[in-house]
Amino acid sequence: MELRQLKYLVTVVEEASFTHAATKLHVAQPGVSAQVRQLERELGETLLDRSGRGVRPTAAGEAILPYARAALAAVEGARASIDELTGLVRGQVRIGALPSMASIDLPEVLAGFHRRHPDVDISLAEGTAEHLALELHAGRLDLALLGAGVLPPGVATQVVADEALVAAVHPSDPLARRERITAGALRDRPLISLPTGTGLRACADEACAAAGFQPHIALEAGDPHMVTRFAARGLGVALVSESLARAHAPEVSTVTIVRAPRARILLAWRADGPAGPAARALIRHARAALPDLPRSRPNSSHPGQES
Repeated sequence: MELRQLKYLVTVVEEASFTHAATKLHVAQPGVSAQVRQLERELGETLLDRSGRGVRPTAAGEAILPYARAALAAVEGARASIDELTGLVRGQVRIGALPSMASIDLPEVLAGFHRRHPDVDISLAEGTAEHLALELHAGRLDLALLGAGVLPPGVATQVVADEALVAAVHPSDPLARRERITAGALRDRPLISLPTGTGLRACADEACAAAGFQPHIALEAGDPHMVTRFAARGLGVALVSESLARAHAPEVSTVTIVRAPRARILLAWRADGPAGPAARALIRHARAALPDLPRSRPNSSHPGQES
């Protein structure tokens, strides 16, 4: 029994496919199949059910999987311990991020890490705050930049962006003549927002609920820049962060929403810590490169025209 065979078995189960497993492992598909069959011959049991559309573990396969994963984790832990002892940082780190964050220069953060640790491979995945939190909790991400919301247990955070939720409108929109409005001014307006599960959408829903009405979401888009561009075409009122709205001026006018929830971005990682030195180095670097902001209160009312 070889570690390679165990790794191939675990990867095939996770991907539910020999082809996808081979792609992930960067080896030829026949090689993966041959190694798994060799392992089955050695154990005298069929470990994978190949009869359906997807590959699934048999009862024997389910029985061996915990031991296979434990063996692979032990080897990875041994390598990480030696790397840490010798001061060598290598391996792979996985970071998740929202599709667009106008206030954070993520490429520069990752470039700075790469300059310090050129032997570490960096992978980046995008998704909603809800999805990223689940991936982080499951250990499939080492670090995540996500919107504030309900986080799973065991996740530590640092506030790295804290902005006002604002209304972005076409310059000809009547709201563009105002500096400030209350959320109630949006009651009968078509609104443009990110999908449910994102931090900005949670802020928008909260603001409308506090004003006593259900928002009329006319358009949704997964890209915050697209949300703002819809508003620039006069299709509705975009509810976005202040930095995002300012980035699209003069195509849109920015209107402050008084007493609105804050749009926050959190740097998040597992509190019990990742196993590898590369992931720990990434977390240290990101925490130092990005500001640790205090949590601000909602926008307060100021003298000016409101509705």
